[in-house]
Amino acid sequence: MLKPNQILHYLALKYEGDWDKITQAVRGKEIPDDDTYKKLVSTCHSKFVTLVDPEYPSALRQSFKPPIVLFYYGDLSLLGNGSKCISYVGSRNSSPYGNEMAKTICSGLSKYGYRIVSGLARGIDVAALSAALDSKGGAIAVLGNGIDFCYPSENTPVYERIKKEGLVVSEYPGMTKPTVETFPLRNRIVAGLSKATVVGEAARRSGTLITVNYAMSSNKDVGCVPYRATDQSACNTLIKEGAFVIESPEDVLLMIGDVRGEREPSKT
Repeated sequence: MLKPNQILHYLALKYEGDWDKITQAVRGKEIPDDDTYKKLVSTCHSKFVTLVDPEYPSALRQSFKPPIVLFYYGDLSLLGNGSKCISYVGSRNSSPYGNEMAKTICSGLSKYGYRIVSGLARGIDVAALSAALDSKGGAIAVLGNGIDFCYPSENTPVYERIKKEGLVVSEYPGMTKPTVETFPLRNRIVAGLSKATVVGEAARRSGTLITVNYAMSSNKDVGCVPYRATDQSACNTLIKEGAFVIESPEDVLLMIGDVRGEREPSKT
């Protein structure tokens, strides 16, 4: 007889990580026979953890539509309970300033012992994860496609490095291709795994704001790197609406209540 986590693993593979189809199959008590299970799971090369496993990240359990199964490569213990994870997200079309700030802030947070969570999109995401890797910190990439499929392909070197030195996770198995729906759904995982979210750069109409909305709906802190008034930046808009101003890694620590972020009084 198959164990509950084996059944969930089978359903996630069969329905390619589709949350609605998996939950419908669970409600319908869909259970494969042993041979069908073995045949399908033999195609899965990654590790996995299910919602019923004790190793499932506690930070995700109370999130919106917690993934039924997480496929992963790397060190799952990097997730911990989420208290040491900070998501750093932003534009695919990043500026030199945005990339430099991502490097400064994420490398600094890594030295303070925090793990950086982001998507693996070009631009700010990959800049943040690369900075964490180069600082020997924890880099956690959340994919919006199958765990064995790197998108965009230009980020393959970073993807392969994170598999070895950090953690790559996805609710989608194998070579499942991305769609317009999977990337917004990925953002709920990015926010769910993290104690707080930092927006490194974003236009006023940006998919990054989806991650912000997920974070805010869970009462998590949001901080933004400030931009020039003429830049039409969503970061500046969010700051006006109450987001923290983030100009350094210490600002992030101050935002989340880490006393190491407290600054000395200014000298006059």
